[in-house]
Amino acid sequence: MRNNTKKWSERFSEPTSEIVKRYTASVNFDKRLAIVDIQGSLAHAEMLKKQKIISSVDLKAITKGLNQIKKEVITQKFQWSIELEDVHLNIEKRLIDIVGEPGKKLHTGRSRNDQVATDMRLYLRDVVDQVIEQIKNLQKSILTLAEEHIMTIMPGMTHLQVAQPISFAHHLHAYFEMLERDKSRFQDARKRINILPLGAAALAGTSYPIDRKFVAKLLKFDGVMENSIDAVSDRDFLIEFNAAASLLMTHLSRWSEELIMWSSPFFNFVEISDSFCTGSSIMPQKKNPDVPELVRGKVSRVNGHLLSLLTLMKGQPLAYNKDNQEDKEPIFDVVDTLSDTLNIFPEMIVGLKINKKEMELATLKGYATATDLADYLVKKGMPFREAHGVVAKAVKYAINHECDLSELELNTLQKFSKLVDKDVFYCLTLKGSIQSRRHVGGTAFITVKNALKKARLKLK
Repeated sequence: MRNNTKKWSERFSEPTSEIVKRYTASVNFDKRLAIVDIQGSLAHAEMLKKQKIISSVDLKAITKGLNQIKKEVITQKFQWSIELEDVHLNIEKRLIDIVGEPGKKLHTGRSRNDQVATDMRLYLRDVVDQVIEQIKNLQKSILTLAEEHIMTIMPGMTHLQVAQPISFAHHLHAYFEMLERDKSRFQDARKRINILPLGAAALAGTSYPIDRKFVAKLLKFDGVMENSIDAVSDRDFLIEFNAAASLLMTHLSRWSEELIMWSSPFFNFVEISDSFCTGSSIMPQKKNPDVPELVRGKVSRVNGHLLSLLTLMKGQPLAYNKDNQEDKEPIFDVVDTLSDTLNIFPEMIVGLKINKKEMELATLKGYATATDLADYLVKKGMPFREAHGVVAKAVKYAINHECDLSELELNTLQKFSKLVDKDVFYCLTLKGSIQSRRHVGGTAFITVKNALKKARLKLK
């Protein structure tokens, strides 16, 4: 007699080959869903008893057995078997071993199709809550650093060229705002994650008198999915999570690129703590910014998984297909990559040493107050396009004489325009330029200070 280890094997006259077992099994990676799988099963069992589909005795036995399995999983004493294919069948087999006949009744009114969809939503809901807290923690680190450097001047850049002087805190606040959008995306995605698919069974629902809303309440879902076919086949919530993760990692990658540049001797704006760097096996002087380089690299994995999930779903007919087994490894890797990155980034930011002097010197090298001179002329009555041309000539003159605009004599500046007077020199200083931008969102010191106060309130 064949050894029927599969729950569906009575339909088949030949055993599954060993290579197919390995190829189709998911237990090696979906076992990380064990705790949420048990959580969903406990709620399902309570509903079955409430609806008098199973007895109180059955519920008591099932509950006791599932709690024992939960302890075994947590203490890593649970014995996983590839023969049982996935996390669901492994837990079900162990439950039957522990409690006997009642364990065979647990799967009444459900399918692995709606079971795994529920598990993934329970799992991802917890992940999203964790990610939101990690984002907040990183935002706090940004604000702590920014509050120390409101008066620190650095070159604001476009095209990687010196553009205008800005407060370093203003630059840091830009990343706070990016993360604020990231946080809101995860918060919004959570609403669509937190809808219960359980009760859809294989695809058409079940003939048993189940109470889906009761299960939703037990599991703290906001509602139930209204169409059983959509309930088992939808993976939008995974793609949406991955998309939000890709944007977040992209923001951290951009910041990492700046940290890599800033820590080089060509910039020398910051020094990254030794604990986040490594040396060279051949060049003893090297201090390599490994952590930001890896963040910059790991975003490619997260983005790749997004494309993988989109491709996975694009050709599937309704309803559930085995293809969907391939959704888990990408998502698990995205979760691990995102979590590790969000854990390490705040510590790296707090440990940065800021070279204020080098930042300010760099700002002076690129004629960063040229726009301020143009604005000065406009305020004196000159049309902006004409002022733009006048200042361009003044900059060219300063370049040829290897000096800054602020170093030119008054009579020299007046050769370019008679509108120039001695009050021009304040607007040509770095602080004068910064202080002139007092509108909301500007880089004036007082404006930045107020923006950071407002940002702190967002985290409460």
